[in-house]
Amino acid sequence: MVEVPCGMGGGSHVKVVARLRPARPEREPRIAERREGETAVMVSQFMVELLGTKAVQGEEPPRILHFNPRIRGDFSGRPVIELNTCYRMQWAQPQRCEGWASRPDEETVDGQVKCEKWIRDGDSEAEESNAKWWLNRLVGRGNKMPADRPYPFEEGRLFALTVTAGLDGYHLNVDGRHVASFPYRTGYSLEDATGLSLKGDLDIESIFAGHLPTSHPSFAPHRYLEMSEQWKASPLPTEPVELFIGILSAANHFAERMAVRKSWMIDTRKSSNVVARFFVALNAKKEVNEELKKEAEFFNDIVVVPFMDSYDLVVLKTIAITEYGVRVVPAKYIMKCDDDTYLRIDSVLDQVKKVQRDGSMYVGNINYYHRPLRSGKWSVSYEDWQEEVYPPYANGPGYVISSDIARYIVSEFDNQTLRLFKMEDVSMGMWVEKFNNTRQPVEYSHDVKFFQSGCFDGYYTAHYQSPQQMICLWRKLQSGSAQCCNMR
Repeated sequence: MVEVPCGMGGGSHVKVVARLRPARPEREPRIAERREGETAVMVSQFMVELLGTKAVQGEEPPRILHFNPRIRGDFSGRPVIELNTCYRMQWAQPQRCEGWASRPDEETVDGQVKCEKWIRDGDSEAEESNAKWWLNRLVGRGNKMPADRPYPFEEGRLFALTVTAGLDGYHLNVDGRHVASFPYRTGYSLEDATGLSLKGDLDIESIFAGHLPTSHPSFAPHRYLEMSEQWKASPLPTEPVELFIGILSAANHFAERMAVRKSWMIDTRKSSNVVARFFVALNAKKEVNEELKKEAEFFNDIVVVPFMDSYDLVVLKTIAITEYGVRVVPAKYIMKCDDDTYLRIDSVLDQVKKVQRDGSMYVGNINYYHRPLRSGKWSVSYEDWQEEVYPPYANGPGYVISSDIARYIVSEFDNQTLRLFKMEDVSMGMWVEKFNNTRQPVEYSHDVKFFQSGCFDGYYTAHYQSPQQMICLWRKLQSGSAQCCNMR
């Protein structure tokens, strides 16, 4: 990992000089498994990634650019280069370069094609052309690039990869020739790329950088917070409301909260029947908490819960949301969502009203018969969860419960009889199941449009949306379109 302290700007470039290692046997069990007598699966690949600065606790930082040459190929069986982005550990649609030149009618990036052509195995005269190219490159003969060139990486050979930030996207050159261009995607800015990661089957010789910014895009809430009266929350109503929305947020998510205020939260300021508040725990840094206090006092839409933020304590924020929706703003329905969830309030209420009006309800994208992971990063031990399956539970980015369930949760917590589990969405499913078994039947309403893994057109809630994407979704809805903003 190489730090790029001030991020990148237009014209910035990073050059990596490295040598590819020989192919190695695949170590991933699902790929490496072979029948008796079969030879080992050989792989050769590496990744060059520009990483973002902000990482949610327990998650990897966003990949603003993921460049992954697979020299021995992948499922396609041919050498390939894959480019992509990843936000909140969710991959977007990849751009794959497989040796075919981009179509003439396809969008270009600063006038450059997204994928250049190279000689594919089985092409006529491929071996002869490949040998000539490498020979000419070694002896420095010929300035004109041939129309058909070999795959730009070869095991055992030295290469120089240059990543340049253009006006509309990143441009990737290998040994002085253009290989691919990748358009900037909505939600990422150049200055966010403050880390360079290199890993895989390569030995690094050197890394150079040029034309980098000199000012640091460090912690600076004033860059994100727009201290305008128009974004302030309305005073709390004196009468019960139909829907209370609790938004889980982290203390340093100034940009995320501002994007919510300037997008779907506008509808709550226009309605006396819907109220929304952010629920935020304390940060380990004193200066972050000081800025959070100023933000909360100005916008009047933040509830600060009195403990240090931690993944294992997120469930306490959810309990705080139910308590607020019972005791502070009595609401018929209580909804929980995240600060990177875009919420179409009218669509959510429409779905809630389709369920029986006076009964107990649990509305969202509900998982049935999910099993705990017993190994890996997100593993759950038998000590934490003895059962083999979880109860039915709605995905955490957006779900709704009726007020009687919320009152039950608050009462159980007050009586110290509420079972707590570190996964807040599973905890809610557990509490609803117990209410269903001991109090009265609950109507479970499942709909995939409470989307967990990003966004799809026609969503009720869209998750993993960056601040820029939140504003983009709002603008699209103002023009009557419930379409996503995943791509440029």
